[in-house]
Amino acid sequence: MTQSRTHTCNELRLADAGKTVTLVGWYENLRRVSKNLGFLILRDFYGTTQIVIETEEMMDQISGLNTESTISVSGVVRERSSKNANLPTGEIEVVPEKIEVLGKCIYNELPFEINRSKEADENTRLKYRYLDLRNPAVKEKIVLRCNVVAELRRSMMEHGFLEITTPILTCSSPEGARDYLVPSRNHPGKFYALPQAPQQFKQLLMTSGFDRYFQIAPCFRDEDARADRSPGEFYQLDMEMAFASQEDVFAVLEDVLPPVFEKFGTYRTASRAPFTRISYKDAMEKYGTDKPDLRIDLTVQDATACMADCGFGPFEGNVVKAVVADGYKGTRKAIDKMMADIEVQAGNKCYWFKVDENGTLTGGIAKFLQERSEAVKEALGLKPGDFIGVCAGKKQAAQKTSGVLRKYLGAAAEGHMRTDCYEFCWIVDFPMYEIGEESGELEFCHNPFSMPQGGLDALMNQNPLDINAYQYDLVCNGVELSSGAVRNHDPEIMVKAFELVGLGENDVKAKFPAMYNAFCYGAPPHAGIAPGVDRMVMLLAGEDSIREIIPFPMNKTAQDVMMGAPSAVDPKQLSDVHIKLDLKEEEN
Repeated sequence: MTQSRTHTCNELRLADAGKTVTLVGWYENLRRVSKNLGFLILRDFYGTTQIVIETEEMMDQISGLNTESTISVSGVVRERSSKNANLPTGEIEVVPEKIEVLGKCIYNELPFEINRSKEADENTRLKYRYLDLRNPAVKEKIVLRCNVVAELRRSMMEHGFLEITTPILTCSSPEGARDYLVPSRNHPGKFYALPQAPQQFKQLLMTSGFDRYFQIAPCFRDEDARADRSPGEFYQLDMEMAFASQEDVFAVLEDVLPPVFEKFGTYRTASRAPFTRISYKDAMEKYGTDKPDLRIDLTVQDATACMADCGFGPFEGNVVKAVVADGYKGTRKAIDKMMADIEVQAGNKCYWFKVDENGTLTGGIAKFLQERSEAVKEALGLKPGDFIGVCAGKKQAAQKTSGVLRKYLGAAAEGHMRTDCYEFCWIVDFPMYEIGEESGELEFCHNPFSMPQGGLDALMNQNPLDINAYQYDLVCNGVELSSGAVRNHDPEIMVKAFELVGLGENDVKAKFPAMYNAFCYGAPPHAGIAPGVDRMVMLLAGEDSIREIIPFPMNKTAQDVMMGAPSAVDPKQLSDVHIKLDLKEEEN
């Protein structure tokens, strides 16, 4: 090693006994035995080493130093009399001849104990993130992220992809979320936008003659945080292929991702090619979600015919869905809590009943089903010992609630969920169009640049709501890693697709001038996808919060409490970019 040290704090072993070494790192703690004997733990990026203080002079030098100060220790390695088998360096210790203070910690008390920083509240951790990252348990997630990204890069290049960076300052584009805008100094009144994704640029690369593109791409979206979504910025494995179909994209990711998940994941088993494929329609009917967790073997059944008119008010005139699980032994208290949790997550109530050992329906809403119990048991395939969760509502609400019910019941009922693997699946055949909930008008369901199945003929002759697109989602363990599509590279088909949502050819040319014009010069069929790097690493690390695997994340309200962003700026800076603030005072 260089940097004024001979070894790291994780490097010395018994074979090094007798060597004179120099170590550097953070003074983690000191166990003082007497005025001339103490055991100091020195920690660096790589690990820890025990330093034995054996003179009163050396003890005096250390006693006035706060923990987390950085020091240099030069001394002799010797065998420990009391070994620690839990540490790689547990067979040795260093007897110092010289200790030099490199950087003082001036505070007697820290915001939290470094090795227990994950127990602190989140805002405190984020404010002192540089201390939080000293915790080896936190640091290792960032190291994991680095290794995963390096492996993804290596694999993509082995598959013939070129890493090409695309602009950060670009134009506003309708990607489905709010843009981050950047005012232009040289062009008053005009704005750049930070890219929500490199969507248009990577398609333009395909029209430029590049065959296979990828990038660990930064993306910026002004959207609210979730457990699996960081506000502000995120990174994705962005890729695009020319002269490619949906099958070509699937083949690449089915080859690239499983080895990465098996090498770096908490679990060492991952789906192999071909991944399970499920149509969007079937996913919603069978699993109640378009991101099903296939580790759970439970499915959703339609119970409308046998339950809707049973006399239970919430079922009348609604779609009724049921999930049946054997092996669930929850107490009444546990059942009530599960039902309450499902309602909070789904925004819709959930109900239940059981089949006892005699085959009788009991508990929950069973009293409403007694007169038709045989029909219910036959329709749902019920047997003694089964627990049945039931929900109802308009079709989409019932599906969503049943999906949440399946997830909770799968985790709670014994033997219905594998917890030691990564299960991938493709969700395919998404609808091209939908009726907007707010507008009541025909809208694109997902990516407006997708190729409709059936091409121009479908757009001309089919009911728009019956048209599927060559769009696909990649899902792993119930987490959506990515959306992708075969792109609409034909100007005629593109114009017609936008006409159906009320945008004419001039609108298309105005909104997407570069892409439209490029396609008029002979564009290859092309397809792509962009799995989220942050979500991948979150799954690999076994973390529930995406903020655990981001070096410097924002908090839930998109604030960087460490740096103080967003912040006010000097009036001259606003003047330079032709901005005047018109802030309305908050009402008391």
